[in-house]
Amino acid sequence: MSATDIAPTEDHGGEILVRQLALHGVDTVFMVPGESFLPCIDALGERRDTIRTVPFRQEGGAAYAAEAYGKLTGKPGVCFVTRGPGATNASIGLHVAHQDGTPLILFVGQIGSDTTERACFQEIDYRQMFGPVTKWVAQIDRTDRIPEFVARAFAISRSGRPGPVVLALPEDTLWGRAAVADVQPFERPHPRPAASDMAALAALLQKAQRPFVIAGGTGWTDEARANLAAFAERFDLPVGVSWRRQEVFDNRHPHFAGHIGYGVDRALAQRITDSDLLISVCSRLDEPTTEGYKLVESPLPRQTLVHIHPDSNELGHVYRPALAINADPVGAAAALAELQPAGALNWSGLAKSANDDYRQSRQPHPTTSAFDLAQACLHMAEVLPEDVFVSVGAGNFALFPHQFLQFSHLGTQASPICGSMGYGLPAAIAAKLAFPAREAIAFAGDGCYQMTMQEFGTASQHRLGIVVLVCNNRAWGTIKAHQEREYPARAFALELENPDFAAIARAYGSHGEVVEKTEDFAAAFARARAFAREQQRPALLELRYDVEYITPDTRLSQITERSLAKAAK
Repeated sequence: MSATDIAPTEDHGGEILVRQLALHGVDTVFMVPGESFLPCIDALGERRDTIRTVPFRQEGGAAYAAEAYGKLTGKPGVCFVTRGPGATNASIGLHVAHQDGTPLILFVGQIGSDTTERACFQEIDYRQMFGPVTKWVAQIDRTDRIPEFVARAFAISRSGRPGPVVLALPEDTLWGRAAVADVQPFERPHPRPAASDMAALAALLQKAQRPFVIAGGTGWTDEARANLAAFAERFDLPVGVSWRRQEVFDNRHPHFAGHIGYGVDRALAQRITDSDLLISVCSRLDEPTTEGYKLVESPLPRQTLVHIHPDSNELGHVYRPALAINADPVGAAAALAELQPAGALNWSGLAKSANDDYRQSRQPHPTTSAFDLAQACLHMAEVLPEDVFVSVGAGNFALFPHQFLQFSHLGTQASPICGSMGYGLPAAIAAKLAFPAREAIAFAGDGCYQMTMQEFGTASQHRLGIVVLVCNNRAWGTIKAHQEREYPARAFALELENPDFAAIARAYGSHGEVVEKTEDFAAAFARARAFAREQQRPALLELRYDVEYITPDTRLSQITERSLAKAAK
């Protein structure tokens, strides 16, 4: 008798669900425990040797970590939260996953089906609540359909442009019993461009004078990155990476042109504007990447646009491309690697010129600040290994690591495209769990950090040796810059009276240190890294710097002066 002939045994819904997670290769689950899914917690406890369960302090942190785990591994991050308030707290992770195209499955405990439509304790219709920020929302109303729904959730989350899925779990479904067969995992296909698409692209390249490549999106592999690099080398093409997708192309490669998004180098922005052939490889060309749809205008770009994307619904949605190709990074890069120039190229030294501009952009501007965040980032770029993981939350402080750090491998960077604050610490926790042998660094602003700073306790409890850099300028810096631009010299409600972040870290039994001078950073950073490595606990450096240095190349007073001069005309 074969294994397929054995009749399934009867189990309760929680056990059936967790069995499906194991079948689909889940090795880590993030959650905040809740009474609404107790059968699942019990089943996870039974599988603690094969599925690592990581309890967080708050559902927003758990959802962030699950999103980062999905982003770094390519497998759906899995998160469990309780109904009502737990689900609303976790919604921030869904928004990030939806904007970033990250595979994520959120399981939400739900009231029993016998009490629906009574506005009972913590009742929410999750289809209405989460529909706009997910690929699919469903409720499993029958225990015997759990394998079917879970298998579909994994398939939808990973297919096309990946994204989040929500499954609501009524109590009677989880406590119910059934004898039901498992549903085998979904193997994601890798759509490849048609031969006619490649012929059309070759013809466009043959006519071009100033081509440029923008790479982005999710679903990249080492082989796909190597294939894209081979294509760029063969055609002498400069390659830029879209907003917060720095790991897609080796930043140390001689064809790398830079990171495109908020704070983009002006020479790079001009290069994109002036290009006559723009090849977007799996990037959505979103608002940050295009500087508010100015570098690439919508709906009719100035450039001849070749748009390659895994989701056919994305093609033609914002831009009308000259050539639309439905393919994912694996399939697209494989086809590009086979493309050969038809003859002599119409451009010479284009990639070198772009790379020269990029290297020049990493030269810091002079400053009189006691602490220079740019110099700190340059030091980190020199001393950290190439496989280090860096997460960056949201705020103007993020422009410093974006500009001065370099990323050469997959799984080395995770930041929220949607600019969601509080992301850095939970993402670093996820990275350390995914890649325990590698270093993990989290950047957070003082406002950003306080969104999820309680998860420092999560990192401490699970003995995760990460290093947290809190960039403290005692203000909501990004909003302050916007306010000075629109309402100069009328700043209001933007100052932050902060705690001693280093002292809080020490209260957890970890390393905490304040750095106020640039010349003190190298030694302090070395101490923090050593503590994290040797003690296997988180370390924190509070970097105090002047809010005047609002971006790498802009001073807050300059914004105010320009705005006042404009208003005086």
